[in-house]
Amino acid sequence: MPTHPLSRSPLSRSALSLPALSRRSFLKRSAIATAAVAAGPTLLTACGSEPAGAGGDREAITFLSYLPLETLSMAPELLGVAGGYFAKHGLDVELQPVKGTAQGIQTLISGIGPVCRAGQIDLMTTMSEENRPLVAIGTLYRGSGLRILYSKSDPLTKPEDFVGKTIGVPSEGGTSSKVVSLVLAAGGFDPARTPRQVTGLTPGTFNLVQQGRIGGYVTSIDTANIVLSQHEDAGVFDPGTVVKSDSQVYLTTRDVMQQNPDMLKAFLAGIHDTLTAFVADKNFDKTIAKMREQYSFATLDDDVIARKSLGISRELWTGGDPNQPLLVTHEDAWLAGYRELVDAGVAKPGGDASSWFDNSLLPEAKA
Repeated sequence: MPTHPLSRSPLSRSALSLPALSRRSFLKRSAIATAAVAAGPTLLTACGSEPAGAGGDREAITFLSYLPLETLSMAPELLGVAGGYFAKHGLDVELQPVKGTAQGIQTLISGIGPVCRAGQIDLMTTMSEENRPLVAIGTLYRGSGLRILYSKSDPLTKPEDFVGKTIGVPSEGGTSSKVVSLVLAAGGFDPARTPRQVTGLTPGTFNLVQQGRIGGYVTSIDTANIVLSQHEDAGVFDPGTVVKSDSQVYLTTRDVMQQNPDMLKAFLAGIHDTLTAFVADKNFDKTIAKMREQYSFATLDDDVIARKSLGISRELWTGGDPNQPLLVTHEDAWLAGYRELVDAGVAKPGGDASSWFDNSLLPEAKA
């Protein structure tokens, strides 16, 4: 039984009032989640190995995740730990979930963790309202990592389909709710005409759709793929087909950039290496096997769901062109996203969006 912990920061757990995230508890929690959300129980694997490069004198850092860890949306960070890609660059990375983007940003600013992942929408909304000491240092998803599930008997395939229907979201005013607003705004509709209801993100929430209690709900790519595999009446809408600004970025503070740029460079180099591994692994045989050595949860344990979900994510990480530099934030797309948010009334106008990102820490950045 491996003893390598995923979380090594009692101080951060105490400060956040979050549960410890040892690998054992991570697997146990995954088992509970699997039993609750999947159609059938998925056996947990307790076997595993220490990540490559374990041991030695490495710098310990805490990565703040606004996503739960038991999703393939976290695949780059999970493989970064399991595959030893962070260790290769001298880092001992603790994956620490927080309760949504807002808490992630507050925790980042408080100094508990030096880097987190956040949506472009949330960053721009925050920066346009109050100039915070935040900067995006790399773009991971170049499109939406969200999906909206619906019943084929009452489809949601274009903005006008959303008018007047209640859409399930994980939190009030969060990223998912803003994405729904942007979908409506893209069609020229008032977002207020579509009520939101806080629901779960799990496959089981699709029952509310089938019962007609909600018109659809926002969830992750891998959860959407589970529902599609289990329900012939399920359909899925990619909000990225109409929304430009729903990318995901790595976020830090200007103080951390100034005080410890080498640590941030090492983190981004580790992420770059994991993405390179995913790009090179055509059928994901090696990368899935490596993640399974450390983790077990429903969507990772299912070969079909895992390969399909990672394939979609790979397209989003590369922007559909694996020959283009990874993680680079393109200014044209960045500014277009800000204009979209301003036009939709989601972000305030007048912000200097060009100053909200910095590519200089990326492995392929020019000296």
